[in-house]
Amino acid sequence: MPVDRFLPALAAELDALEQRGTKKGAESVIVGVVPASGDLGPRYRLAGEGDRPFLKMNSNNYLGMALRSELIEAEEHASRAYGVGPGAVRFISGTYAAHTDLEARLAKFHGRESAMLWSSAYAAMLGVLVPLITPETVVVSDELNHNCIINAMRLARPKDKKIYRHLDLEDLDAKLTEIAGTCRRVILVTDGIFSMRGANAPLPKILEIARRHDENFPENVVVLVDDSHGVGAFGATGRGTEEATGAPQSDILLATLGKALGVNGGYIVGSKTLTDFLRETSATYIYSNPITVGECAAALRALDLLDSPSGIERLAHLRAMTERFQKGLLDLGYETIPGTHPVVPLMVRDTAKTTALVAHLRANGILATGLKFPVVPKGDESIRFQVSADHTPADIDGVLAALGSFGGRG
Repeated sequence: MPVDRFLPALAAELDALEQRGTKKGAESVIVGVVPASGDLGPRYRLAGEGDRPFLKMNSNNYLGMALRSELIEAEEHASRAYGVGPGAVRFISGTYAAHTDLEARLAKFHGRESAMLWSSAYAAMLGVLVPLITPETVVVSDELNHNCIINAMRLARPKDKKIYRHLDLEDLDAKLTEIAGTCRRVILVTDGIFSMRGANAPLPKILEIARRHDENFPENVVVLVDDSHGVGAFGATGRGTEEATGAPQSDILLATLGKALGVNGGYIVGSKTLTDFLRETSATYIYSNPITVGECAAALRALDLLDSPSGIERLAHLRAMTERFQKGLLDLGYETIPGTHPVVPLMVRDTAKTTALVAHLRANGILATGLKFPVVPKGDESIRFQVSADHTPADIDGVLAALGSFGGRG
């Protein structure tokens, strides 16, 4: 059957995305990796760019784990022993000892009773919020929470949802006061690190507000923190936003293996009752394959490295490179948002200049991501730089030199 009317409708939607400025366009295709050499970190070769190497300043690989030989060897060894795929979803025939070993290691790493793996952190958020939200649940969410939280709330269809202004604790307090007595359960959800700007949630204050309102709800105010950008990249030992802010433990902590830990997959940690319940009710867990045995082995190795003296040194180097880059931006007269997380935003505040600056960086062999209107409000146009422990002082200085040579700053 021809689809002569369907495909033109899709094409019209693509044209509309382009007109609104939200079309992402063709993706850069990586065709090779140039290992670190001398005083330079790794570089990447792209399709259509010949042998010209590029420095990544737009990767979530905060600790540089993805290229570590120890992880590659662990994954290869496990894949040779068990194969490259799990073969089925876990409740049929897809659970291996590596899955349960990794869950136990993650629980221990975070000081929780239990942990549970998903194929990604996005799948984890969908798989957690949807079954935990009942017809008598109100969700309270920061207005800048990640897209996975927004879509999970839509799928779950809570009794109500309250969106508080970004990091506005007075508004959070008011929202919890407003819904007192209207529902049995509240799920209060926040990002640990807001990934566009590297800002962290003030978790001690959020948890204090939640506990103060807890008695007004028969099934509690349950605090869920998505710390996907925090775990492995934030805090003295990489335990994330809880550690960095000195916060008590959240009721449910969700994170990823696919950013600072360099592998793939998402997970939560919390009580065993919680994970027992979710193994029976989470559709994205029950009906989707888990990560591979090889990925589990690599993630276990990443956690071992992070918890070693070399891991502490790598975190210290990451912080030093972040500080070097932030200081360099300010010395050049650029505007940034202070912070210690390796997401470093450069506030351009103009769409055309953001586009031109991203192109200038690419011409200088640097990959960076611009955020422009209408993706962000007018006046908030920016470039999100992401520092990695793979970066060297020479790498950082090279990026700053390229930014300094940009002629369109004024």
